[in-house]
Amino acid sequence: MEAILASLGSGFPTLILHFSVTLTILVVGIFAYQAITPYRELQLVREGNTAAAIALSGAILSLAIPLAFCMAFSVNVVDIVVWGVVTLLIMLAVYRLIDFLLKDLPARITNGEIGAALLLSSVKLSVAAITAAAVSG
Repeated sequence: MEAILASLGSGFPTLILHFSVTLTILVVGIFAYQAITPYRELQLVREGNTAAAIALSGAILSLAIPLAFCMAFSVNVVDIVVWGVVTLLIMLAVYRLIDFLLKDLPARITNGEIGAALLLSSVKLSVAAITAAAVSG
């Protein structure tokens, strides 16, 4: 039992540090995502726009998945920050690519088009899974 408590005592501060850094990167990523979208998804969600809820949920998950892998496979905080920023940039670029391919994505989300939101979220989550695998390799 002493070994377990000693391990917890020495590992817990590192866990809290890594968790806090990763969560901070996620929050920054969500704000950055919302800054590059010309519509306010959270406001649209509050107004009952399901497409916006799907798009925002997909964005949050697609940012969190690679960050979780960054944290799990990192050797230190700098590693988390470097790879975390790289994964965030990839995910923000994915939004721009889908916006370009779908033509007028902001209007589609604002108008509540579920299909556009599902496609956007699916592509983001797919790229997030691939990115997570890449950073863990």
